[in-house]
Amino acid sequence: MNKEFLKKIFFQSLTGFLSLALAILLFFCILRMDQLRQTFGWLAAVLTPFVYGGTMAYLLKTPCGFLEEKIEAFLPQKQKKFANTLSVIAVMILGILVIYLLLNMVIPEMWNSIVTLAVAIPPKAEEFAGWLVAHLEGNEMLQNYVNNAFASIEDWLRNWANTDLLPTMQGMMDGVVGMMGGVFTTVSSVLTVIKNIVLGIIICIYSLAARKKFAKQGKALVYAAFKPEQAEAVLKELAFVDKTFVGFFGGKILDSAIVGLICYVFCAIMTVVAGFQNAVLISVIIGVTNVIPYFGPFIGAVPAALLILISSPRNCLIFLIFIVILQQFDGNILGPKLLAGSVGLTGFWVLFSITLFQGMFGFVGILVGVPVFAVIYDLVRRWIVGRLKKHNKLDVLQ
Repeated sequence: MNKEFLKKIFFQSLTGFLSLALAILLFFCILRMDQLRQTFGWLAAVLTPFVYGGTMAYLLKTPCGFLEEKIEAFLPQKQKKFANTLSVIAVMILGILVIYLLLNMVIPEMWNSIVTLAVAIPPKAEEFAGWLVAHLEGNEMLQNYVNNAFASIEDWLRNWANTDLLPTMQGMMDGVVGMMGGVFTTVSSVLTVIKNIVLGIIICIYSLAARKKFAKQGKALVYAAFKPEQAEAVLKELAFVDKTFVGFFGGKILDSAIVGLICYVFCAIMTVVAGFQNAVLISVIIGVTNVIPYFGPFIGAVPAALLILISSPRNCLIFLIFIVILQQFDGNILGPKLLAGSVGLTGFWVLFSITLFQGMFGFVGILVGVPVFAVIYDLVRRWIVGRLKKHNKLDVLQ
């Protein structure tokens, strides 16, 4: 009895000590938040190539597995061991080729658009000025409004020149060395990004080549850390997470590619019929931004419509009507067909997840918010169903 009592006292004391230690640790974490933030920032900078490489490898693992199956089917029995290596090489070549073709199509179109805008804006400004003068003639009220507006702009420019521009110029003259340091920092940042991307590609290749080995090691770790039934549950949940992410991103990329292709066909036809310009650039913008759930169509339509507006307001209106029809088709027919079963969220929860994760993680949150929230939603749903079964209250859900 004494032994059991002492054992109970020991565990109670240990629990109290650990609770106190965690409270002290939390206090010092809050007190040293700036240093912790710097440490995590340094760690994130060091691991950035692995984040790039891991993300690329995860996105490419499905096509890599598909190619491996096809290559293995054609190889002789003695050469089948090379199927994995050949599939990695093939998927990397295909990925680089797709990026090259996109850049090769987009960059010339973008350059032509910039030149067109530079040439078109001055005549448009003169045309607007002429229209304004013609409509103001004989209308004193409008003339007064315009004169007051120009006077306000002039006052603002004068104040800005005195309060902001001159001190800024003086600071620039006094800080040439600092500015050169800023230029060096910018160049260094660009080189760091290039280095991270190159290292990320190398890490991606190694990860794809060793993906089966990593899967076996991860499975062994789970079975070593948990009891067999718990390990099975963990692996089942991880398989569901993987299925959700792969299904969402794979379906969304295919959906966006189809949307971009439909947009290109429409723009190509309208180029012949109504003189549309920048068909390739507009189609790429619409297709790429469509990857972003919910807000993507609106984000892509704005710059694309502005490109068309410069040359023809009528064509811009036609394009906007087409985009509305295309997005209705995508949102109600194409998207649900391709993404059926991948997330299982209603429109409300899609909007909620995007808003929540965008506020927490920015642009990355917009991309991953929907599948992450889908996993959380499914976990909560299954927990609720399990508890209702235990209490014999499943009829509440009917």
